[in-house]
Amino acid sequence: MDDSRVGRANARIGDVLDYFNKPISKEILPQPQHKPYTLCLSLDDLLITSTWDRQNGWRTAKRPGVDYFIAYLSQFFEIVIFTSQQSYTAMPVVEQLDPYGQYIVYRLPREYTRNIRGKIVKDLAYLNRDLSKVILIDTVPDHISAQPENSILLPKWTGDARDRGLVGLIPFLESVGILQPQDVRPVLKAYEGKDIPAAYAQVEADYKKRFIDAWEKKHEGKRAPASASVGRVSSLFGGSSGAVADPSQPPPTYLELKRKEAQEMYRREQQWMKENEEELKKMIEADKQAQMAEMGGTLLGALAGVGFKPPEGEEKPGETQASASGADAVPVSTAKQ
Repeated sequence: MDDSRVGRANARIGDVLDYFNKPISKEILPQPQHKPYTLCLSLDDLLITSTWDRQNGWRTAKRPGVDYFIAYLSQFFEIVIFTSQQSYTAMPVVEQLDPYGQYIVYRLPREYTRNIRGKIVKDLAYLNRDLSKVILIDTVPDHISAQPENSILLPKWTGDARDRGLVGLIPFLESVGILQPQDVRPVLKAYEGKDIPAAYAQVEADYKKRFIDAWEKKHEGKRAPASASVGRVSSLFGGSSGAVADPSQPPPTYLELKRKEAQEMYRREQQWMKENEEELKKMIEADKQAQMAEMGGTLLGALAGVGFKPPEGEEKPGETQASASGADAVPVSTAKQ
């Protein structure tokens, strides 16, 4: 009898501890859709940094290259923001990083982290993803402690406007998306403790040299027709180069071809978004207004939606029209992080 009581008590204690120590769901994300790889990105000191002073309060700066980093790599990865911030401070910042919701597929605030011995941990095992296809980039060792083999730990960005840390990582991550290794963990292990941009650049340069050497050995003694060389020179001076490659030169590698395709796809997408910017803004605003209308159009409506009662004497949610300046107007430059 006593053993049974002790067992039930321990189970209840375990349930309580799990409530505080584990994410709110055992499978945080729905089933994967089209992208085979998932890239989880921290927020603070990786994509943004925040400072405070008496005159301006909290101010948030975006890291150089962050817009290109997210937009370009979204071609290869399911982009997930995984932050230790609470949702009410993180979400306005994420909206500034991806205002049209084009690139960031999921946004996971602190509620989806674990608390292990008082430390915040981003446990990828709860993502409902094959961990052989998941990469987490963070700046805090505790955050990656559950799966260091899946993680890239970077120094914190402190606001240097000349920083190239994110852009420098693109060729490495791009190669993962293009070459599609069966398991990203051995790949990450090979670069553990190294300056990844520099180390990968050397690896690609070495591969390119071997590729050229092999091509030259295979084509030794062969010369290109004069017309091919003329076509190449003509294109340098504004003439049409056509689709004819110079057979006297090595062709691009598979990685170079795919990189060129991805860059062209990015360019076209950005051009389309620029041309349709006003229409996109109208769609986003209409969506916000619809959401506010569903919640009653006021802060009280939002509070009522999560179980709060309005103060005595106040109008019930839905009895007033939506305010033109709702909670969506929080500027990223002053939101506390």
